[in-house]
Amino acid sequence: MSIIESLYLNIRAEQRNTYDAIVVGSGISGGWAAKELTEKGLKVLLLDRGWNLEHGKGYETAFKFPWDFKYRGRITDEQRRTHPFLSRDYPYQESNHKYWFNDMDAPYTEVKRFDWYRPNIVGGRSIMWGRQSYRLSPMDFEANAKDGIAVDWPVRYEEIAPWYDYVERFAGISGQNEGLEQLPDGQFLPPMQMNCVEKTVAARIKQNFKGRIMTIGRVANLTQPHNGRGSCQYRNLCHRGCAYGAYFSTQAATLPAAMKTGNLTLRPLSVVSEVIYDPQTGKAKGVRVIDAETKEVIEYFAKIIFLNASAIWTAHLLLNSTSNRFPNGLGNDSGQVGHNLMDHHFRIGATGESDDHRDDYYMGRRANGIYIPRFRNIGNDKREYLRGFGYQGGASRQGWQRGVAEMGFGADFKDALSEPGKWTMGITGFGECLPYYENKVTLNREKLDKWGLPTVTIDCEFKENEKLMRKDMMNDAAEMLEAAGLKNVKTYDAGSFPGMGIHEMGTARMGRDPKTSVLNKYNQMWAVPNVFITDGSFMTSAACQNPSLTYMAFTARACDYAVSEMKKGNL
Repeated sequence: MSIIESLYLNIRAEQRNTYDAIVVGSGISGGWAAKELTEKGLKVLLLDRGWNLEHGKGYETAFKFPWDFKYRGRITDEQRRTHPFLSRDYPYQESNHKYWFNDMDAPYTEVKRFDWYRPNIVGGRSIMWGRQSYRLSPMDFEANAKDGIAVDWPVRYEEIAPWYDYVERFAGISGQNEGLEQLPDGQFLPPMQMNCVEKTVAARIKQNFKGRIMTIGRVANLTQPHNGRGSCQYRNLCHRGCAYGAYFSTQAATLPAAMKTGNLTLRPLSVVSEVIYDPQTGKAKGVRVIDAETKEVIEYFAKIIFLNASAIWTAHLLLNSTSNRFPNGLGNDSGQVGHNLMDHHFRIGATGESDDHRDDYYMGRRANGIYIPRFRNIGNDKREYLRGFGYQGGASRQGWQRGVAEMGFGADFKDALSEPGKWTMGITGFGECLPYYENKVTLNREKLDKWGLPTVTIDCEFKENEKLMRKDMMNDAAEMLEAAGLKNVKTYDAGSFPGMGIHEMGTARMGRDPKTSVLNKYNQMWAVPNVFITDGSFMTSAACQNPSLTYMAFTARACDYAVSEMKKGNL
């Protein structure tokens, strides 16, 4: 083959592999990026390292009964061996084990314990998420500046509020408006209903504690048909995948919208190893991909690139994308890439028993709980720590399982178990973690993964501020339950390590100054203007609310800005 023929073939290959935009990662934020960019007319390549889990027919266990599972929902010793990190806690189960990444394919190093829950499917954790959907408040966007912590958010709530409206209307969030400054109201479908004990406890909390309320959780489960998706069936098996499309996921919502445009190309099983930087233009020109199965290396090209691989994978990708211009990682002039890793701390609170409503019960298994918004360090309340926490939980009646410990027998025993047991209620605190520079992700180039790429080293811990906060998280929970009339109230602290909350944030934060941040106010890299990051990496602080709704809002906003800049010829 002549040199000219070789050049011609290379040009043709590049043309075939060229798109208007590339989106890396298909989870909650990546799905939104694909939807927004395709609907604005761009030809988009959506890449994900996981396999293609198809909506509906791909959810193999969605309608299985407990007795249909070989191990009754438990994982095997072999699965514990191949998933040493995933198997530590409840998300990895027999009913969804195929959805998760094999830890041994890319074992990470933890300087301190960090539980990293990695999906291995198109749609990412949008299939397995808890669906609690709350806005950050004005005080959350102002907190860093007010407290002199880290760097200031480059945006304020008023700028993001219309985008919260926008994504809530499409996603379908059910909830109750409460008129609270620390928990802004939204565009909600009718709320799910609290049960009788929860309503009683809510009334007594409001009566006994000024400024505290208990409301139904704001959740991405539909309470009525919405945008072609069915309403929640109250099965509470969401982590298996929902064929009704009754909760928001990439498969049920954003991916079909993107596919409908005819502008989307989905490529699963694609391990993106680096972003390709062009020193001539000062921009990224594409990405290098390793086929997850064949290990073939392929390059794809685009005018703009959205990184949505999750906070840790995105940090890995940036740090591995080195060049003469960026020897320490793409866009890492500030040295902040990989730093400021945050997660929420939880697994602490209180439980109690209720003597009320013994003649009442409820129907179904509501895929949602209650929410008590933050009330500490608000107004005149000043604590010895910064920021605050909220609570999630709920009340229920004990079922037949309560008899297992006694191992009783006989007619009286069977009759007793045919009746509902005691009403119990528990609330668990979710607290904010401050952005510490020393909580970080780095690359281990001596320890390679299955595809020959550096593995991740995670060095992250909760510090004194979080430990001080946890005292209130436990004691306040008990105080509220006791004031609400519950009996045998007991506190608990099951311990919380970073990663357990599955809310990794902050590894490529946005800010006002390129010297101290990676992204500007539009999620655009300061140093590489055609690269945008809208997964949890961009978060400048964590607040105490579940963050996924914020990822959605910032993604939609960034896409709108990126396309506008493209049309102006700036990208």
